[in-house]
This record gives sequence, C-alpha cells and structure tokens, in this order.
Amino acid sequence: MSDSDVSRSAFVVQNVRLFDGEQTVDRADVVVEGERITAVTTQPDNISYDSDRYEIIDGAGATLLPGLIDSHTHPAGDALSLAILFGVTTEMDMFTVPERLGDQRALAAERNDVADIRSASTGATVLGGHPSMLIGLSFREQFPVVEGPENAAQFVRDRVAEGADFIKLLIDDGTAMGHPSPSLTEETARLIATEAHNHGLLAVAHATSAHSALAAVRAGVDGLVHVFMDQPPSEDVVRTIKEAGVFVIPTLVTMGSMAGDLTGRTVADDDRARRFIPDEWHQNLCTCWQLGSPSSLENAKLATRALHRAGVTIVAGTDAADVGVLGTAHGVSLHQELALLVDCGLTPTQALTAATSSAATSFRLTDRGRVTPGRQADLLMVNGDPTVHIDDSLSIQAVWRRGQRLHRTPPAPLPSAAVSG
Repeated sequence: MSDSDVSRSAFVVQNVRLFDGEQTVDRADVVVEGERITAVTTQPDNISYDSDRYEIIDGAGATLLPGLIDSHTHPAGDALSLAILFGVTTEMDMFTVPERLGDQRALAAERNDVADIRSASTGATVLGGHPSMLIGLSFREQFPVVEGPENAAQFVRDRVAEGADFIKLLIDDGTAMGHPSPSLTEETARLIATEAHNHGLLAVAHATSAHSALAAVRAGVDGLVHVFMDQPPSEDVVRTIKEAGVFVIPTLVTMGSMAGDLTGRTVADDDRARRFIPDEWHQNLCTCWQLGSPSSLENAKLATRALHRAGVTIVAGTDAADVGVLGTAHGVSLHQELALLVDCGLTPTQALTAATSSAATSFRLTDRGRVTPGRQADLLMVNGDPTVHIDDSLSIQAVWRRGQRLHRTPPAPLPSAAVSG
C-alpha cells in the first residue's frame, strides 16, 4: 500500500451504534475533521450536515469502535501493515533492537496505512535468559544484557536514550515453559523498576509462572505482560496482584501456543479474514509451539478469570511477533484473544474495553482508545454488534487511522527476523 491507497476527508459516520471505549449507545453521529474527532452526538435526530464539507457515511446496522490496541507485540517487516487490516491501529512493542524500532517508528510516523507503535526497545534480560532459549541467540552479541544490580540503572538510561516509551523486564527462570534459564533477580528487577519510574516511565514485566509474577509485583512493576500458566491461581497470588494495583495482559493466544494447547486456526480459516492473511502468516497461525512444559492454557484461563473477578485491570495483547513465533499473526490474533477473554468471564464489552480504553489508560496514551471529541480519529467500524457477540469484531467494514480511511488489501510480504518475549 501507499499513501495513494487511502483517502482523507472530513466525514460523519451517521446513525451508527457506538462503543466509545467504555460504554455503548444505540445510535450516534461521529464527526471527524482532519486527524481528530470533533463531535459525538448521541441524540442525532434531525441533525443535518453539509455534504459539500463532509462525506456522509451510513452506519446503520454497524458498530463504531476506537481503533484496537494490541498491548503486547514484536512488530517487524510487514507487521504494522498486517495489524491495521484487522482494525489494530496501535501496537505496544515489548522487545526489539534499536535499529528495528527506528524503522518501525519512521514507517508509522509517515504513513496511515500501518499501525502506530510504542516500544520498550530492548527488554531487560540476563545473558542466556528468556527469550534466548526460544530463538537461539547469544544476547551478549545481539542485545545489551543486565549484568547485575550494578548496571541496572545504566541499562534503563541507555533505553531512555534510545527513545523507549516504557521499560520491559524479563523475570522468568523458564520453568513454566520447561526450559530452565537464568533470570533477573528480584533485587535487580527492583532497581530497574525504580530507575524507570525516576524517568517517568512505566515498568512492565514478562513473567509466566506464579512465583515470577509475585517477584515482579514485589519489585514494583506497573504491569504484567503475560498471565502465569504454570499452575491454577491461588487466592494469595490473586490477592497480591490485586493489592499491587498492576494491570495484566494475559496473551492467551501465545500462552496456549507455548503450552501446545492452541493454534490460531479458528481465525486463520475464517472467511472474513483468510484473504487478508499471507500464506506464511496463515501457516504460522495454524501451528503451535508445543514446548513440552508443565503449563497449560487452562491454567492461564483460570488465572485470567480469577484476576478479572478480583477487579484486576485486564488489557488485551497477543505477543504476536514474526513468522516463526508460532500460533499468532499481527492484527487477526487480537480478535481471537478477545474471544478467549470472553471465555474467561469478561463480557464482550469488557473484552473490547481491554483492547481500547483500558489499554490506552494503562499505557498513558491520552490521545486514543476512546471515541470522544479531541481524540485521534483511530476508528474501526464492524457489521453487527460485538458488544453482544464478540465474534462480530472480525466483521470489519472500515478502518481509519488519524482520520484517513484504509483501503483493505493484503500487505506484500517482507523479510524480517524473529524476537519474542
């Protein structure tokens, strides 16, 4: 795609069901001028608009939502182009190299036919720690690592200098995935989280076991970017996470893939999605890791259900990375994640909130995640009502980023290298 494949104009989506990121109204008019939402009218009867000034879009039978936010990804290559095809207008990148971050940011700044990006740059891990066992890399050669407490603060300062939007910590000894490995200590993690906060940045943690999640919470992180899957949730663990006030991104599609319990075939073969998914991504979706770990998707779902019931903020994310990081694909996997969140006891509205306003609030994105005047016009319109039937989220009629409507055609495949965490 190129800029010539999208169109910009002032427009009105008229007579549409509106999920504004928090609540739903049956009929509304939403006015967009340039890159911003300028008006939302929830009693639209007898309002007329100048057709010379506005493109009038009939929203009858459809639902308008904020553009979706995938709060755990690793974009590279064609990822941001693929994501926006499925209404994902922002991705939160959880681990990358500075060179790739610069490329992806430049792409998102220049073009509206790709998703936007916020990034942790390189995550804080130790030599031989996660995710090196997944991708066979020597992190001393490929990435900076945290040697110990003595260089924790400098690691954060280096990421800040690279332009990191938040700091990612990897607190995982690998036992939950059947691959024991070295990990950040709780002491070092605490120093990293403190230095992140000193710079006004969030600190979020990868942890896939209950004991690692507790260590991350004790270290003072603001969010957990996976749910633990090594055991069913105990009342003590759930209470500790709740009392810490952290948000949790379950990434159930990846937890299921790693445990060997789940693939993305349900969305890969959906007629509404298939033609937008390149063959290599389709194959990736239909395969799972099967790491042979003691963990399970069922444990992850039970933990998500218990955390939600306890009042923990649940945020939607997938851990979609590159071809080779199995069971996921950018954009479409978020729709599978929404369905899994509903399976865990969230209502469809709560699942959509997890991918819109709760994601924006958790990551301090004050210009998106809601359909309200003054916010950026990142929008998704679908046929049907996903606030009742979450499956309708994939019935995509239109996507806008910064007020520019996307012409949905499959992206050309690009070469890239995998990083996940």
